[in-house]
Amino acid sequence: MLTAKECEMAKPGDKPIKLFDSLGLYLHITPTGHKGWRWKYRFGGKERGLVFGAFPQLSLKRAREMRDDARQLLRQGMDPGDERRRAALRRVTGVDQTSTFQAVAERWHLMQSPQWKDRHSADVMTSLQNEVFPHLGAMPLNEIKPADVLAVLEVVQRRGAVETAHRVRQRISAVFRYAIAADISDNDPASLVGAALQPVRKRKQPAFRDVVSAISFLKAFEASPGHPTTKLASRLLALTAVRPGMIQWAEPSEFEDLDGANPIWRVPAAKMKLRKENSETEAFEFIVPLSRQAVATVQAAKLFAFNRKYLFPSARHSHRPFTENALNVAYRRVAGFEGRHVPHGWRSTFSTVMNERAMEQDRPADRSIIDLMLAHVPKDRVEAAYNRASYMPRRRAIAQEWADLLTADLAPPETLLAVSRR
Repeated sequence: MLTAKECEMAKPGDKPIKLFDSLGLYLHITPTGHKGWRWKYRFGGKERGLVFGAFPQLSLKRAREMRDDARQLLRQGMDPGDERRRAALRRVTGVDQTSTFQAVAERWHLMQSPQWKDRHSADVMTSLQNEVFPHLGAMPLNEIKPADVLAVLEVVQRRGAVETAHRVRQRISAVFRYAIAADISDNDPASLVGAALQPVRKRKQPAFRDVVSAISFLKAFEASPGHPTTKLASRLLALTAVRPGMIQWAEPSEFEDLDGANPIWRVPAAKMKLRKENSETEAFEFIVPLSRQAVATVQAAKLFAFNRKYLFPSARHSHRPFTENALNVAYRRVAGFEGRHVPHGWRSTFSTVMNERAMEQDRPADRSIIDLMLAHVPKDRVEAAYNRASYMPRRRAIAQEWADLLTADLAPPETLLAVSRR
């Protein structure tokens, strides 16, 4: 720890000097001789810093007090830097920035994030930033009325995203419930507007029920103008019948033994549809046996992706995966097939076709194995039931049988590498 005399006697050098005290507090001395108190800390996994003031105007004792006050904010789940900016804004505008919707929503999100998967946590914050903060973010919570919340949600509804509007309402309501518990607000206006929203129409996602239609669609889709990433992702999705999110976030390193006799796709537990506590455990990773056609598709995709992190990189941002909506949009554009099939529908198509073949060929045991391949969890069993390499020889045989049926009249995946435009 520093002493006041050491601070007074410290001389400048050719480069900035840092004299550390304790708990992140240090005296920053510039080559011109200016001395200032600074504090470094971590918030949300990132290193941040605050400037407290100049020495000797701000004494060592007072700098330590300011550091301790800031650390108290950290313990309460607040970013001291943000709190200082809000205090400054409050002095100018007269509005208590700690009680605005955005400030409280950020604290609520910070409290909830540890129990969420990282991807879900990011989705929640993104929806608030895009849909809510631009309209309600700067408003004090107690000034927000049901009509204000409804106006935000109607904007979302008007673009056809009814389910998203309901989801956003739930998140707004959760923020207000947190505020009520923290004695920041005394009501939840979002709880009153649910009945004013359009109802969510629950319907099964459209999917082909036979191989002939599935092949016809794939041929039409792959012959349409489009990007290689989208076409290769579609081909692998159809061959593996995994959830579209697994395709979106697939990484080349997850595919093993591609040149061997037993190629697999080892999907990390974090990318599976699991409870958070299980998604953080390696034992819950999922193994997908790869058919010859799937291997060829992966190899073509790796060739196109080159050394990028994701197997199916974004066309605009090579360090990111392609967007989750890319396939949905591309499928809707296939002439003659509008509304008949969605990316998630490959799971239903695979299940329908292969279960029918199991019945026709008297293979009743295949039904439970097909469920295993789809990563379905029976309600009376634990999630670990589908995460092992159980029945791998039969799973591999079914995967190959499905691939042979589906690609009987399709061109090799290498032909999809050329970018075609409208």
